[in-house]
Amino acid sequence: MQLYFFRHGVAEKRSEWKGDDDLRPLTDDGRTAIVRSSVMLTRLGVAPEVIVTSPLVRARQTAEIVGEALGVDDKVVDDLRLAHGFGRKQLAAILADHPKAESVMVVGHEPEFSATIGELTGARVACKKGSLALVEVTDRESLRGQLVWLLQPKVLTL
Repeated sequence: MQLYFFRHGVAEKRSEWKGDDDLRPLTDDGRTAIVRSSVMLTRLGVAPEVIVTSPLVRARQTAEIVGEALGVDDKVVDDLRLAHGFGRKQLAAILADHPKAESVMVVGHEPEFSATIGELTGARVACKKGSLALVEVTDRESLRGQLVWLLQPKVLTL
């Protein structure tokens, strides 16, 4: 199966945000970059059957933009397991909720994404804000796979 990890776009600075961190939104520039990235995703043929997102505002906004651009806005699902403490165990549970899906995108946060990709593939990666990784899961049961690519935001927004 194809498993896409999309880290949310650039959000308001934590040090300047006065409210609850879970409510911290994308900046205007962050939103624009995700829109531009979405154009590249269509060119790359990215076609998830479902987009599972952290309900934190910045991730949810990212997922909504991507979902609309890819024509799957009705397939965007919030999942608290992506919000805080996400890892391999939570990923397994999320995928179990979508047993027939052969292409799933998760939208979430660091450092959990880099660590989880590392656990699945053995690769050492750093997911910058707005980056997208594709892991080809060769064994859904054990969640073993191969990192196919990791596209940083500078590439996605060309």
